[in-house]
Amino acid sequence: MATSQHDAAASLNHLYEDYWEFILHESPTYATYLGDHRYDDRLDDVSAEAYHQRVDRLREYLKQLKSIRRPVGQADRLNYDLFQRELALQIEGAKYEPYLTPISQQTGPHIDLPQLITFHPYKTRQDFDNYISRLRQFPRVFDQTIANLKTGIEKKIVQPRVVVEKIIPQLETQVVASPDKSELHKPIDEIPSSIGSDDAHRIAKELDEEITHSVVPAYTKLLKFVKEEYLPKSRTNPGIWSLPKGRAMYDYAIRYHTTTKLTPAQIHRIGKRELVRINREIRAILRKAQFKGTLQQYNETLRNDKSNFYTTGQDLLDGFKRILKQMDAKLSLLFGRLPESEYGFREIEEFRADAAPAAYYYLPPEDRSRPGYFYVNTYKPETRPKYTMEALAYHEAVPGHHLQLALQQELGDLPKFRRHGGYTAFIEGWALYAERLGKEVGFYKDMLSDFGRLTQEAWRAARLVVDTGIHSMKWTRDQAIWFLKENTATTEQDIVSEVDRYIAWPGQALAYKIGEMKIRELRAKAEKKQKRKFEIRKFHDELLNDGALPLDLLAKKMTSWLGVRA
Repeated sequence: MATSQHDAAASLNHLYEDYWEFILHESPTYATYLGDHRYDDRLDDVSAEAYHQRVDRLREYLKQLKSIRRPVGQADRLNYDLFQRELALQIEGAKYEPYLTPISQQTGPHIDLPQLITFHPYKTRQDFDNYISRLRQFPRVFDQTIANLKTGIEKKIVQPRVVVEKIIPQLETQVVASPDKSELHKPIDEIPSSIGSDDAHRIAKELDEEITHSVVPAYTKLLKFVKEEYLPKSRTNPGIWSLPKGRAMYDYAIRYHTTTKLTPAQIHRIGKRELVRINREIRAILRKAQFKGTLQQYNETLRNDKSNFYTTGQDLLDGFKRILKQMDAKLSLLFGRLPESEYGFREIEEFRADAAPAAYYYLPPEDRSRPGYFYVNTYKPETRPKYTMEALAYHEAVPGHHLQLALQQELGDLPKFRRHGGYTAFIEGWALYAERLGKEVGFYKDMLSDFGRLTQEAWRAARLVVDTGIHSMKWTRDQAIWFLKENTATTEQDIVSEVDRYIAWPGQALAYKIGEMKIRELRAKAEKKQKRKFEIRKFHDELLNDGALPLDLLAKKMTSWLGVRA
């Protein structure tokens, strides 16, 4: 029996490793992002044929998994269950043909490939030859993208017009008159002195040639197609409900992002209920400020006060650095274990800043050859309030995304599909929960920054209402914008880009509040049961020590932990 269990464990570990190798082989750009440089000379195959082959391979992995007995040990059983869940979810999602809508203002080769310049190495001659090889493949990737979009038109699976209109200027900025104007030309400045002058000259020449003859024509062709063929066929309704199988797609998106079986109507009600609770706290701050008007009038007063905004992008970036330096010094009060990986700062690239969120985070590679990056949107700093910066910084860097995801990556006992995977509800739920932790260690010192924290939380609650409104209740884009203007303190610049993000990415915005509420619920249970014995550091360490989990399994794990510690 022991031998049989040993053989099963070996088979499972081999299966997990083989699956992860398959993931990296099929997505060379993702491999580069993770710091695996075996495929640095390649770009992904995004053709329909390759997509279907990948799905077939997932079915084969699931078949192999089911042929192996489910392990007895708790940790091994969790790996098994999570792997089965991951495969089943991906296979289910394939029936909605997501490859037919490969571009939006949020993602797609037109955005993702220029971002490679941040993650691709530039140390050796081979590194630069690999980079040039990738530029040479742009026409192939863009042609495959166009072919998928054409099939989408035939099947009436297309993006909303508002999304397509946002894509066009992103494409236009990449159609440059000379190579040195391209974002993709920047690595020329990275050529080290260790590369001889002859090779450096050749690299510079080939890089210019590929931008001129491969990259720009690829963007030009996609731009022409999007403008002339795709835009006229795009849908007028922003909600996913307007697609064939749209309602089933949204139900799937909810399960995928929240890991729950909540219905759109239930989530809509939760959002409204949370908004009432949070706005009660906000009104208490208004009373302290002796402000007699409405929340909207207070927002307007703050927005009209130029002292609440930075005037330059650099000042905005420096402000975030100061905020996070003070939080770094307090982390040991909240956690027993901290990640070894560091984080750094980057400005969101100019070519996509207008449609990008206020900030986001990118993981460090496994080898820690670079830090994790807290990306800051410095576009129009005069529209980005100082009083929301603390919450945003804690969310994206520490104790939010960087702390949780870098720790997860360092959990060497976990299979790689778990170290590098995750569940939106856990990851974003943790980051939203982390925003409040600043208050517990003495930050949000002034009333305005605490107001900012609450407005950020209200915004996440409002997302539950708006996302379900758009994708299930047939709200228009204008209805969604109006609702956020009336119920949050978010600036118009952010409201518009956020609504368009929800339109392009159904269900993702639901994960934050749903996940955060579950974590708060689990903490409240622990505090109630352990009373004076409750230790925040131990609670956080336990919550994070298995990486991201679906919310039902997280609740089961924490309940078990509480039972042992009672």
